[in-house]
Amino acid sequence: MPQRHSKNNNDLAFFTYDEKKKLGYGTQRERLGKDSIKPFDSCCLCLKPFIDPLCCQKGHVFCKECILECLLSQKKDIQRKLAAHATQQKQEKEEDEEKMQLQKAREIDAFDQQNHGAVPQYSDKNFNRDKSGFHGANSVKVTSYEEEALRDMKAFWLPSATPEAPVKVDAPSTCTVCPEGKEKLKLKTLFPVHFTEEKNKEKKSHALDNTYVCPSCKVTLTNTLTLVALNTCGHVFCSKCADRFMAVDKVCLSCNKGCKEKNLVRLGKGGTGFAGHDDNLQATDFKHLGSGSGLGLVRPAMKT
Repeated sequence: MPQRHSKNNNDLAFFTYDEKKKLGYGTQRERLGKDSIKPFDSCCLCLKPFIDPLCCQKGHVFCKECILECLLSQKKDIQRKLAAHATQQKQEKEEDEEKMQLQKAREIDAFDQQNHGAVPQYSDKNFNRDKSGFHGANSVKVTSYEEEALRDMKAFWLPSATPEAPVKVDAPSTCTVCPEGKEKLKLKTLFPVHFTEEKNKEKKSHALDNTYVCPSCKVTLTNTLTLVALNTCGHVFCSKCADRFMAVDKVCLSCNKGCKEKNLVRLGKGGTGFAGHDDNLQATDFKHLGSGSGLGLVRPAMKT
């Protein structure tokens, strides 16, 4: 009788490597398809084909309406945070003034007690406990000591003994940021981009189904190409034409407008908040193996 292979040995007290792999245990890797990657002609905010596109200096393209609405909402949020910070500072100043007044009042009372022997002397602790001036067994507030003991008790499960952490609002930044790259972004740094549509193409079924080409070499622009835009005129070219001609001739190939190497902005392609960015086209997900997890119904990982 032939010896049993390890894949057929299912009477062990633990899961073998092959059994874990079939159950979907561990890190699962899968290459992202075309549907999981944002096209180059889509807005980074609404993920739809852009309308009146604007680009930042880092190469992120947005719809004009989307980016203006985003910057406006950021400014409103900054104003709200500034108002909350100013209110907190005003409140802290009032609390400090109140503490100073109480300290002065205590110093005056202590001075009066030292200079008038008829007035019973008492410490600040008793003074804080009972402000009416009655002490001892004949005191009216007989439960003041119990209340103070309850406050000093480190019983976090009691609502009355739970400490309250003050919420402090830090001074917010007054600069708006890019929603895609998280760097500082101002409205005046945005520039419009102009894509060249393919003219020798049959009429599209939809108005948004446009095909763009490089105005120099007439190559159809796709996500596989690296695109370069000029922040002076906004024309978009492929990286080969930009590096071969514009970087050397210092002039736009479409409108003959002068440019410098620093005016070349590489456009970002692919990737959203739910997919890999740039050339990282592999998604990973770690899954635990346990009862009731439903991993037995998961499609087994494909062998590569």
